[in-house]
Amino acid sequence: MRSGGEAMIIGIKDLAKLFAITVVVCCAVFVCSLFLNYNLDLTGIQDKITTETGRILYDAQLASGQVVASVSGGCLVVTTVIMLVFYVKNYIDSHGKELGILKALGYSRLRVARHFWVFGISAGIGSVLGCAGAWLYMPAFYEMQNAEGLFPELDPQFHPALSLALLALPAAFFMLLAVCSAFFKMKRPVIGLLKEAQEVRIPASRKEKEELPFLADLRRSTLRSRKTLVFFIGFSAFCFSAMTQMSLSMEGLGSEAFSWMILSIGLILAFMTLFMSLTSVVKANTKTIAMMKVFGYSRKDYSGAILGGYRPVAGIGFAIGTVYQYVLLRIAVDLIFADFEKVPEYQFSFSAFLLSLGMFILAYELTLYYYSWKISRQPTKSVMLE
Repeated sequence: MRSGGEAMIIGIKDLAKLFAITVVVCCAVFVCSLFLNYNLDLTGIQDKITTETGRILYDAQLASGQVVASVSGGCLVVTTVIMLVFYVKNYIDSHGKELGILKALGYSRLRVARHFWVFGISAGIGSVLGCAGAWLYMPAFYEMQNAEGLFPELDPQFHPALSLALLALPAAFFMLLAVCSAFFKMKRPVIGLLKEAQEVRIPASRKEKEELPFLADLRRSTLRSRKTLVFFIGFSAFCFSAMTQMSLSMEGLGSEAFSWMILSIGLILAFMTLFMSLTSVVKANTKTIAMMKVFGYSRKDYSGAILGGYRPVAGIGFAIGTVYQYVLLRIAVDLIFADFEKVPEYQFSFSAFLLSLGMFILAYELTLYYYSWKISRQPTKSVMLE
């Protein structure tokens, strides 16, 4: 991207790395479009619902739609914010020399930062895809919501204000966020940018009583220096745990199609964030790994030091996801569907927990094995010559 003769370039390759943001925003807009549009259409036929059972289901579906849209949408928005800030920081770290030269030539931080609006395009694309997918699926979703036949026939109606909000607001918000994030991240001396220096802050109060072995120290420093990646890996485990257990535990609480929708969104988010995180971890430690190879460390040593420290993080994320899905389903059954006789009492499903845990361990360990193999394939000579 060139503008006004400035030398700053944000290429297609850089924007392609934001694919994960596109996917997350797409999922958020997809879910919100379905439930909010359905709620708006449902309120339009409120006077036509005359049976007591229909009124109870009407109130329950309105409440559940609001909960799903707010909880899922809010969680995904927070995740996207952290992702975008992470990508902006990554770009500034890897293009410090170019940005430092621009600042040395007299360009202000704001003049350079305003070009980062293009990072918000990924959110705009996700919004369009989410809305399009929701409208394609909406007739089937409406039919699924009225499977009991307690409501009059209801067809999807277009609501301009809702569509505008879900299409325009995410793109505008994330464009502004990218510019603001870049503006504050470039608050570094020009020399620091030219040297592509990255600060790793370690609290002064945390003094080691005794020196740790090299591999243990490397594992700890990898986690400390990449706190955002720690969040993403924990979040990927959270998504996998919460969505798989929720979809497996919803017998009698929702349709099979709804369970598959939850499962699909959860798996997409889990694997997108996991692959993005581990790719960034490996890329950030390429020179360290190359040096370890030179000094004779085995694949098991450098893979365990660089990747092994994230296993406890993934375990914590899985545990939080288990608690989250249980609390959410309990709220749905005990509060939202409390007056609906056909909804069974919800109990924690140990079979769903064990199945989800087994699938998670298998998927996570296979992913770590793949990245361990990928690390071993990195040519040492080309890395050292960079």
